[in-house]
Amino acid sequence: MNFKTSLLIGAAAVAATSLLAVTSHAKNLRWKMQSTWGSQVAINGESAVYFSNKVKEISDGKVQLRFHEPNALVPSLEVWDAVKNGSVDAGYTTPGYHAGKIPAVSYFTAVPFGPGATEYLGWFEYGGGKQLKDEIYGEYGLYSVNCLAHAPETAGWFRKRINSVDELKGMKMRFFGLGAMVMNKIGVSTQLLAGGDIYPALEKGVIDATEFSMPTHDLSYGFYQLAKFNYFPGWHQQTSVSELLMSLKAWQGLTKYQQSMINTACRDTMFWALVRSDAKQVPAMRELEKKGVTFVRWKDEDLAKLRKAWDEVVKEKSASDPLFAKITKSYNAFREDYSIWAKNAYLN
Repeated sequence: MNFKTSLLIGAAAVAATSLLAVTSHAKNLRWKMQSTWGSQVAINGESAVYFSNKVKEISDGKVQLRFHEPNALVPSLEVWDAVKNGSVDAGYTTPGYHAGKIPAVSYFTAVPFGPGATEYLGWFEYGGGKQLKDEIYGEYGLYSVNCLAHAPETAGWFRKRINSVDELKGMKMRFFGLGAMVMNKIGVSTQLLAGGDIYPALEKGVIDATEFSMPTHDLSYGFYQLAKFNYFPGWHQQTSVSELLMSLKAWQGLTKYQQSMINTACRDTMFWALVRSDAKQVPAMRELEKKGVTFVRWKDEDLAKLRKAWDEVVKEKSASDPLFAKITKSYNAFREDYSIWAKNAYLN
């Protein structure tokens, strides 16, 4: 073999290697995404479908996260483990559903008596919230991108009119996240149920009452058929943020292009859901009224009792759970600093 032949072979090998690298870089992404909410569920389920379609659209089909209905691949409340062990590629879910693993991560969905979406997301993006979440999830080999934000929720559905929060003592109620800790504090026995499991539990008397989300969502699940009193305001979730959950290794293995497509689609979905969730509540409330639902607002003294219970929960949990204390410190520091803007910029 002469020098020229060797050179040509070497050049061909380099070209082949380069072509392989380009082909690998351009490889299409095809993931299975397990949703916690069904496609028929207003806002949350719709958002999962919207995100799946949007990432495909803006990437021209090169990045696809195929939507799967709840329980199609794994049970809704087992998405954390399923993503962690590789049973599914991604989960469209919420941090509050991982509370059984790490109670403090509920902070990354909603905080009782917390702010609206912009201030809450301000803490996450500019006040250290994201760094904390990345650190915590990273210890479990996971990573998430905020992919849903929506308007305030309601405070619950009851079969009979409740005249005081004192009457809740002894009740069995489905409740979510940090708000459940408050309800436990005032004597309510709570349990976390996925959306699709709530109606049968209420129907069979496993629970006496439930909260879930907003009128649009609750109308989708048909709670009005079993409970006619819907309470406001959603003191436990003035805004709610959910996520696209992935393994950290898988995320790091994506190209910058693929990561950018997912980030962009999630941010678009968040805006879409936040605006839609506010705008769509009015027709949903009118429909519920036609179905015989009575809307009731908790009295100021009842909200004060719930706020007092939350303050006690924060104190107790911070003393017993270092991670809870760490997140609380970050969250409170941002809100205290933000208050100079909030007090002056917004109408009270």
